[in-house]
Amino acid sequence: MSSSTNTGEQAPLLGDGPSLNSQDRAKRQTPAARVTIYGSLTLLFVVALILGIVFWEKLGGFVGNLPKDPEKAAKRLLDVAPIIDGHIDLPILARWAFRNNATAIDLEGDLYGHVDIPRLRKGQVGGFFWSVYVGCPDDEAAGEDYINATWRVRDTLEQIDIARELIRKYPQTFELSKTSNEIKSAIKLGKVASLLGVEGGHQLGNSLSVLRQYYELGVRYVTLTHTCHNAFADSCGYVPGIKPRWNGLSPLGKTLIEEMNRIGMLVDLSHTSDETARQALKLSKAPVIWSHSSSRAVHDHPRNVPDDVLALVGTEDNKTDAVVMVNFAPAFVADDGKADLEAVADHVEHIASITGKKHVGIGSDFDGIESVPKGLEDVSKYPALIAELYRRGWTRFELSGLTGRNLLRVMAGAERVAKDLQSVGTEPKYDIYTKRNDL
Repeated sequence: MSSSTNTGEQAPLLGDGPSLNSQDRAKRQTPAARVTIYGSLTLLFVVALILGIVFWEKLGGFVGNLPKDPEKAAKRLLDVAPIIDGHIDLPILARWAFRNNATAIDLEGDLYGHVDIPRLRKGQVGGFFWSVYVGCPDDEAAGEDYINATWRVRDTLEQIDIARELIRKYPQTFELSKTSNEIKSAIKLGKVASLLGVEGGHQLGNSLSVLRQYYELGVRYVTLTHTCHNAFADSCGYVPGIKPRWNGLSPLGKTLIEEMNRIGMLVDLSHTSDETARQALKLSKAPVIWSHSSSRAVHDHPRNVPDDVLALVGTEDNKTDAVVMVNFAPAFVADDGKADLEAVADHVEHIASITGKKHVGIGSDFDGIESVPKGLEDVSKYPALIAELYRRGWTRFELSGLTGRNLLRVMAGAERVAKDLQSVGTEPKYDIYTKRNDL
């Protein structure tokens, strides 16, 4: 049916009868009606003003203003931008203390270590990577070329299993999350988004096929090395002076990064040598992470990231987007006896001063460290760090980046790169480690 022209008809959904033009309506409004309308509007304004005054602090958390008190500000911020920690070692605690028996582990009670459900809630945690770590093999057992069987793939599968079993055991608290959007969805549901990360290339069994199968099981980052070199890359070790094997990435290590980019597995540069990190930053098409590393300029330790490597991080030309998630391990934070909350905040600030604040996050290493900084004793203490940085002038936008938004951006970036590579038909990599003699 064609639309009617100037017929005076009113649309059916608005009722029957002739319409009134604006001049007719104005003539029909009596003074009493106008007084009623103006009075009602004035009353609504007054009520809104009173509500704004009475509930200003609560409203401020949602419209952008935080309370002046740092502790209250931290709590308010974390209500809407909870912590997403890049590295928690709860699965290895389950292995060492409970032989990976999920039925024996009560996460709703006061669990030994740094992590349990009550403390996660108190610390306002919205998500974390469950590190499915197993240690480096003995050098002699692995062999000079890392080709001897060491059971590390079996052990990694057991760690993936215990992490997933604990996530499954507490469905009201945890939700397995595999993408940046799934993290957001879990947080919206009030759950702790749970991701998996493999902490070392030695856990891959020298195989790109194993990498792909870990991805299928839900793993979303692989740390290129732990404290040992492997078939893919050089480690920074734990003490100064470790002799490089590959002078950075091995040929297979370069292929590994290409395949990680293709499938959407985050490249994690914690534990790597400086040269490995430099080469990986140059090679990776996708954003990368340091899941649990601090600043070498603040405290000189091989595990920390030097300024010249931090300077390669960014979104400008010739830089790579990344997030450096600050580690709480006292040995990486400060001299003996001096590691505390303020020192950790110093690491956060220094890294941010080089990379920019959108490239820093939190990777505590809880349950993987024997001691803790004063003031950051367990996962319930995250708000204290946010309060300290708020005192130092960090804005709500900068703090929400630190608590999780920066990681989500990097993860989403890696997902986009994988989608793009797959959409143009990039084939999987089937390279075989040249030292293998069984194929």
